[in-house]
Amino acid sequence: MTTSVRDAGLTAGTWNLDPVHSSIGFSVRHMMVSKVRGNFDEFTGQITISDEGEATVVADINVGSINTGNDQRDAHVRSADYFEVETHPVATFRSTGIRAKGDAHVLTGEFTLRGVTKPIEMDLELTGINPGTGDGPIAGFEASTVLNRKDFGITLDMPLDGGGAAVGDKITISIDAQARLAA
Repeated sequence: MTTSVRDAGLTAGTWNLDPVHSSIGFSVRHMMVSKVRGNFDEFTGQITISDEGEATVVADINVGSINTGNDQRDAHVRSADYFEVETHPVATFRSTGIRAKGDAHVLTGEFTLRGVTKPIEMDLELTGINPGTGDGPIAGFEASTVLNRKDFGITLDMPLDGGGAAVGDKITISIDAQARLAA
């Protein structure tokens, strides 16, 4: 399923994600009382708008570039307990459609993490389009979704005394992206 983005003002062509002005972050419940937050420092992405105004999105995330501000925790998340980056260094997203949802959109696609591919939906908002500073127009987007880590084979449980687990199952992914129309 696709919807036209022509009315939103996005010009046909390829819009490349600008990693300097974009971020992919996450949060997960920790010790049942707080959240650990982090981001991925290395990623690429493209939004392709057809002449008919249909959008497709592809993105690759170097999961080894995880950064939670704690080197020991980051090393553990890179291990076979979680991402297993030596075998699965990249998470991928390939869109399958987009549909309107009020003033925003829902972006559907296939997300692959740790060798497991699952369909996901992301709430998506176009935050604006700007003519840029001489290098071509730029567009801003915000997207978010909640994933269950166990759906992707990340099943390590570290039970706590009195119930619960050290790491929650639900991971909130938040994307703040800026893309530039390729020349």
